[in-house]
Amino acid sequence: MNDISNLPTPDSAEDNAFFPSPYSLSQYTAATTDFDELYSPAKVAPGTKVLVIGTEERYMLMQNGAMFSTGNHPVETLLPLHHMVQAGAEIEVATLTGAPVKLEWWAFPQEDQAIASTWNKLKEQMKQPRRLSDLLAEKNTYAALFIPGGHGAMLNIPESTDVQEALDRALAEDQLIVSLCHGPAGFLAAGINRERNPFAGYSMCVFPDELDAGANINIGYLPGKMPWALGEALSNAGINIVNDSMSGLVHQDRNLITGDSPLASNELGKVVVKNLLERYPSAE
Repeated sequence: MNDISNLPTPDSAEDNAFFPSPYSLSQYTAATTDFDELYSPAKVAPGTKVLVIGTEERYMLMQNGAMFSTGNHPVETLLPLHHMVQAGAEIEVATLTGAPVKLEWWAFPQEDQAIASTWNKLKEQMKQPRRLSDLLAEKNTYAALFIPGGHGAMLNIPESTDVQEALDRALAEDQLIVSLCHGPAGFLAAGINRERNPFAGYSMCVFPDELDAGANINIGYLPGKMPWALGEALSNAGINIVNDSMSGLVHQDRNLITGDSPLASNELGKVVVKNLLERYPSAE
């Protein structure tokens, strides 16, 4: 760490804002992912749709007044989607207001062909997503709901009644509900104005609070302590967290499929496709 700075890098687009430090990026990011192969060459039935709820928020205000330049993590977003797209699923991207999805571009794997192909296919939707409330009003039928990770998923999405409605429908219709890393923050929306969160009693994996409160600050990935702890909030909502480390764990409880970190992205995509093929096989 002596040769590479562990100080967060200033983001000149906002006052007192920071990207992760060069050292933390050397530990957490790479030019390629661990994508190896698809789960199966088989395709899902035509019209099998996946709703993606992305974040339109760029900055997280930390407890010390610094701003973390965040968004959705590109690997956590695009690698699971690569598996779904290659299986023939139709992707519809939404944000709360229809503003562009914000990606943590500093984590984009610039030499990864799988990520690049899916980004090129979905780029227009990411930059011009639908307003979530408008999609909900259309009463579309979805096979799965996907909330990608990245610290940006902790901003506004957990307080959104539109996200609550999307989750309610997903549960009622037995859709696959998919998330990873910090994306499960969105499941807190299901409990808005309710005595009990519908996900209480479910088990899932998420990014460990211990890393965000400790190592991620020490290596300069985060510029300060986060405004709230994700795992703690989910536990307080009655949700069972099955991991306490970052290992690439993927966990399925009924129709809920979660992963613990970017390391889980590839396997998560395969598990989702396995479930989609079982539920919506192509007649061909």
